Amino acid sequence: MLDPLGLDSTTEAVYQAMLGDPCASRVEHSARLRLSADQLDRAIAKLSEMELIRPAEGADPQRVHVVNPRLGLEMLLARQRAELAARWQQLEQGEAAVAELLCRLTPTPPAGGESPVTHLDGVDHIRDYAARLYGEAEEEIVAFAAGGGRPEEDLDAGRPLSQRLLARGVRMRTVHLDSIHSDPPTVAHMSWLVSIGGEIRTVPSLGIRMILADRRRALVTALDDQDRSLGALVVTGRWLITALGAFFETIWERAEPFSRAEEDEDHRLTGQQHESLRLLARGYTDEAIAKRLGVSPRTARRIATSLLSHLGARSRFQAGVHAAQRGYLPADSPSP
Repeated sequence: MLDPLGLDSTTEAVYQAMLGDPCASRVEHSARLRLSADQLDRAIAKLSEMELIRPAEGADPQRVHVVNPRLGLEMLLARQRAELAARWQQLEQGEAAVAELLCRLTPTPPAGGESPVTHLDGVDHIRDYAARLYGEAEEEIVAFAAGGGRPEEDLDAGRPLSQRLLARGVRMRTVHLDSIHSDPPTVAHMSWLVSIGGEIRTVPSLGIRMILADRRRALVTALDDQDRSLGALVVTGRWLITALGAFFETIWERAEPFSRAEEDEDHRLTGQQHESLRLLARGYTDEAIAKRLGVSPRTARRIATSLLSHLGARSRFQAGVHAAQRGYLPADSPSP
């Protein structure tokens, strides 16, 4: 039951036993659970490391105190949330570094070979190349689809292509933003796509758009509000393709399957709210947050207002402090 928190079955059994009979000795727990002394010691060391138990006051060093489970488990969850937030920050920095590296590469072709990176200007050229990638894919298409919901006519226009790809046996995996869950036409389209074999997951934010076909060619677009002249990059260099493929797999593993839309249970933050809070704490403007989440600035402001209310804060600075105290953010996260 508690394995998502890092407790293996033996450690959880010891923890449950200690909760049920906190006064029992180690010998008694070992006998009841049919564990060796070494197994029990390892479980106790793990529980101590996770701060779910601590040495009991008194002369007997073998006695332990079981921390109130409501407090202990909540603190464990808070630490894991903080670690997850820190990991997402590392992924975001890696995402930005990949985009910057690709944008800065000078497209000078090596002797006797094709340039590993070429630049595309203009929306029409970019769309044409994207269609080419989808049309020529033989094994797999993976993509980061930054941006929120899409117009119904665009969704309808893309259906035949998706059907043809999947009918040919091409695997399609796409990472979208959590914000698509609030757009009914997009939700309906994604549900249809999943029903015919497409694979979709969602994350709170994305920093680049990307289509990677057969691990041979990629189309990459950086999300840059300040410079719309960047266009897109066509990447064919082997080591760059390998890096982009590895980066996709990292994001994919941490993304939520589309069928498991996040629920705001027990007043916990959704992934989108958590990401908004993290970006607020780092000093992002509403406009920049809207771009990252694929929503309108008005929606970003509404999310920020609801977060302040949720945290009982009167300012964004105070919201950052309260969020760190509750374990939504690392304690040393910068506040705006």
